Amino acid sequence: MLVSSLKNMLINVVWRNQIDKVRLLFSKKRESYFLFYKILGFFPHDIEYYEKALMHKSIAVRSKKTGRLVNNERLEFLGDAILDAIVGDIVYNYFSHKHEGFLTNIRSKIVQRDSLNKLAVEIGLDKLIKCAPPSPTHNHSLCGNAFEALIGAIYLDRGYYYCKWFFEHKIVNRFINLDKLAQKEVNFKSKLVEWSQKNRIEVSFELIEQFFDEHNNPIFQTEILIAGVSSGQGIGYSKKESQQKASEMAIEKIRTDKDFVQFIQQKTEDSVTITEA
Repeated sequence: MLVSSLKNMLINVVWRNQIDKVRLLFSKKRESYFLFYKILGFFPHDIEYYEKALMHKSIAVRSKKTGRLVNNERLEFLGDAILDAIVGDIVYNYFSHKHEGFLTNIRSKIVQRDSLNKLAVEIGLDKLIKCAPPSPTHNHSLCGNAFEALIGAIYLDRGYYYCKWFFEHKIVNRFINLDKLAQKEVNFKSKLVEWSQKNRIEVSFELIEQFFDEHNNPIFQTEILIAGVSSGQGIGYSKKESQQKASEMAIEKIRTDKDFVQFIQQKTEDSVTITEA
């Protein structure tokens, strides 16, 4: 049923594009429509969603209708959730015999911030993002955030299947080799240790529990302490897997929670002061 729906949608994309191409020749915003067509492979219906997706909060403007500040943060939130579903859908069907842990790892590699930043640059979003100085290169997550916002815009404008079609045909088929990606291991633990050494902040990996699943396979649960503060937990069928998952959680916390980073930095500085005294 799903395959049939996707085939029908592909046919619909082709003939709908022909109709929209003629219709949009007379639009005042035809340049924007055709610009997004080159990126998406289909014409937007409501161009405002896509323009908003590229509007960073640094240049947010107030809506004449609601009086609220308009930027891409809400679309980014929506796109993040939709992208998780789309990538999960794709890897679930592509790797039909792989277990949940493997699929989760592949999805994480695709949707991690560095990957989304690169994909945004590949399709030219970096040149279209509207933001105030400093330039986008000064914000390591700006391009990836805009990519997620674009997914949110497509979802609101055309629905889930167009989102999936765009990501599968315009992104995965062109820029992502799923088989090679499956062989590439992202070492989150190594990244975390590297970060801790660079910032001179202590990190420890604590095995907090070991138990067995219904088939009597051992399961390990690891907790990461950064400057003595619990920063992430992970469960896996090996100590290494549990440490990787916990490290991934800790890295995400460091990336997204500025208050947490400031807290552990201050805690480390206070500890050094006490030791020196």
